[in-house]
Amino acid sequence: MKRHEAREKALQVLFQLDNTDLTVEEAMGHIKGQPTNAFYEKIVTGTAEHLEEIDAKLEQHLEKWSLARLPKIERTVLRLAVYELLYMPETPKRVVLNEAIELCKTFGDDSSSKFVNGVLSKFTEQE
Repeated sequence: MKRHEAREKALQVLFQLDNTDLTVEEAMGHIKGQPTNAFYEKIVTGTAEHLEEIDAKLEQHLEKWSLARLPKIERTVLRLAVYELLYMPETPKRVVLNEAIELCKTFGDDSSSKFVNGVLSKFTEQE
């Protein structure tokens, strides 16, 4: 599984976990196209485990928005990207931003990618 595909599947798992009682394992079981790889499992479990810290960092970089008001897809993409930015420094920041934008183009609406790009650009400038 390539990293882009792993991120797509991770996004789907994390999307399911948002405001549900599913466990990470249950949500991962719902995603088709297994087998998985270590990168996929790391970004899913890592994002879920560090959700409070990720959300706190995101709240600092949202202008005139709260996480609760964000559309679910944008919130999920941002969480996934911020996990990679904070906890996987081996991945270049520009790759994380590009992947987040591509995920928004695939799963979001026309304005999703612009919004996520704006938030993550501020995030990477200040970090």
